[in-house]
Amino acid sequence: MFSFAEMMIEAFGLILRWERDLGAIVLLSLRVTLTAVVLASVIGLPLGALVGAFRFPGRAVATVVLNALMGLPPVVVGLVVYLMLSASGPLGVLGLLYTPAAMIIAQTILVTPIIAALTRQVIEDLHREYAEQFASLGVTARGRVAALLWDARYSLLTVALAGFGRAVAEVGAVLIVGGNINHVTRVMTTTIALETSRGNLQLALALGVVLLGLAVTVNAAVMALRASAGRTAYA
Repeated sequence: MFSFAEMMIEAFGLILRWERDLGAIVLLSLRVTLTAVVLASVIGLPLGALVGAFRFPGRAVATVVLNALMGLPPVVVGLVVYLMLSASGPLGVLGLLYTPAAMIIAQTILVTPIIAALTRQVIEDLHREYAEQFASLGVTARGRVAALLWDARYSLLTVALAGFGRAVAEVGAVLIVGGNINHVTRVMTTTIALETSRGNLQLALALGVVLLGLAVTVNAAVMALRASAGRTAYA
């Protein structure tokens, strides 16, 4: 029986050796997660900006719905996507079940409300400062959204980071729609769950360290970018 220290040493050894299977799992995780975050941002950023910048009938309801959808249960999303993509489902003809594409769809559904809701709050706060200026200049609705998104771009990077953190740590939904198939749909989180149940704690720890390292790296990159932008603005 390995001690915790011995398991950590072995885990770091696996990372340093960076075997093909480990690299494939990490790369697939990044491909699925980054694709889902990009798609969620394309949908969620404009949606959140529209709700945050404009007054329209049902806006309060839209805000409540967006906030509520931030807490979507992953297993429920996984089940719904599974039923949609299964052979008897309306999208079964596409043959996407148990593929990375199905995992991307599930993660996109989970992340989009988070990005939209957080974007709404950022844009609503910023719009209060610019509302009179927009009105005096006669800026169009599209121009307002574009200007607000651009001015809030560094804050929205943090929003996208929140979406990335949600997606990269997801287990339930991707396990249901991906099936955790070796060399096909096995990502870091599902591998950690599987290897822990098998007692292969060294590999599980190695992937856990990589997952934490990715989170720290992305956070550091966003902080550095915002700090650089701040220095540029005051230069």
